[in-house]
Amino acid sequence: MRKIAFWTLFLYAIYALFFAFYLFQWTNSSIPAQYKGTSADPATFLTKKELMLTEQFSEVKNFLFFLSVPYEWVIYIFVLLFGLSARFQQWAEATTKRRFMQTVIYVFWLSLLVQVVTFPLSYTSYYVTKMYNISTQTFSSWMRDELIDFWVNYAIMVVIVYVLYMLMKKFEKRWWVYAWLCSIPFTLFLTFIQPVFIDPLYNDFYPLKNKQLEAKILALAEKANIPAEHVFEVNMSEKTNALNAYVTGIGSNSRIVLWDTTLERLSEDEILFIMAHEMAHYVMKHIYWGVGLYIAVTFIGLLLTNRWMKRMMKRFGSLCRIEKWNDLASLPMFLLLISLLSFAASPAMNAISRYEEHAADKYAIELTKNKEAAISTFQQLTRSSLSEVHPPYIVKLFRYSHPTILERIIFLEKQ
Repeated sequence: MRKIAFWTLFLYAIYALFFAFYLFQWTNSSIPAQYKGTSADPATFLTKKELMLTEQFSEVKNFLFFLSVPYEWVIYIFVLLFGLSARFQQWAEATTKRRFMQTVIYVFWLSLLVQVVTFPLSYTSYYVTKMYNISTQTFSSWMRDELIDFWVNYAIMVVIVYVLYMLMKKFEKRWWVYAWLCSIPFTLFLTFIQPVFIDPLYNDFYPLKNKQLEAKILALAEKANIPAEHVFEVNMSEKTNALNAYVTGIGSNSRIVLWDTTLERLSEDEILFIMAHEMAHYVMKHIYWGVGLYIAVTFIGLLLTNRWMKRMMKRFGSLCRIEKWNDLASLPMFLLLISLLSFAASPAMNAISRYEEHAADKYAIELTKNKEAAISTFQQLTRSSLSEVHPPYIVKLFRYSHPTILERIIFLEKQ
């Protein structure tokens, strides 16, 4: 056990050192020489101070991201190695004989432990965004969101874990097939209810107040053959200085949402370009394709998890004090494998997302025919969030679900 714990920490330290050198020493975020002086060159639209802050903030945020993902793996490994998972199961079984209540108790202790251990990294991320004036959120407001996150994720996790382990015990060979089939309606249900029931827990949503702007947006929607009736705005200015807009939900619960920061800082033409971009996601059914892709990836993930989890149990089950692979105490092993697979799949998933976002940019410029507004929009987005125009390659692979600002502006310049 000590040997595994040592090597886990050693490998994590080597990993952290690699990314520290990669992000702070080895990479160069300056744009290629052929784009110097163009509208994609941050030196043409950012001040020297903004350029410096953008570089510093991006390096720190990227480093925190790459630290946090394997940090979660380390937590699950140590929970298993030191018998904490087995202890949580014992507490649950000693409290009640009902399986659902055992799940409620076990998931609570595991979730609480993970929340407490990951809190320093979460707070550091919040502190950095606050220090660089990206976040305007007070500590109490941030803690409120953290608590909402905890309870929402906990409630969802209880349902998932209860059904998952019920299937594991009833169908030991084909549990993963039935789990995948159950995940389909569950994913669709969550996607459907998110805009109406989950998102409002964090912020206030209301119809766009500027009715003249709404009329122009709805006219644009009509031009794109979108049966839109309302555009929503959300009060994000109390939490951030960044700009954003997005499309969410499916079916009758689909919503196009504008942050109030976007409404305050962008011109009307820039807002219309953003809206045209979001409408493209609706027209091209990207939400549905995204849900379909998630369901397909879930099938592969559960198939691989089924194979590897049983092999890991044969080798490490007794060491972790877990009697059977389908005992509740094996949950950290399941979560570890899912997290590893998700991280491994993220470059491919991000590449698909970048393709969709590029298609939405293309659609938006064809609909609005305003190249200048589109370019200035991306310049404003860079300034407001201190985003890198040309991020390091590994960062792009694992973090960027959108094309880089350099790629987006250069594309627009050629139109």
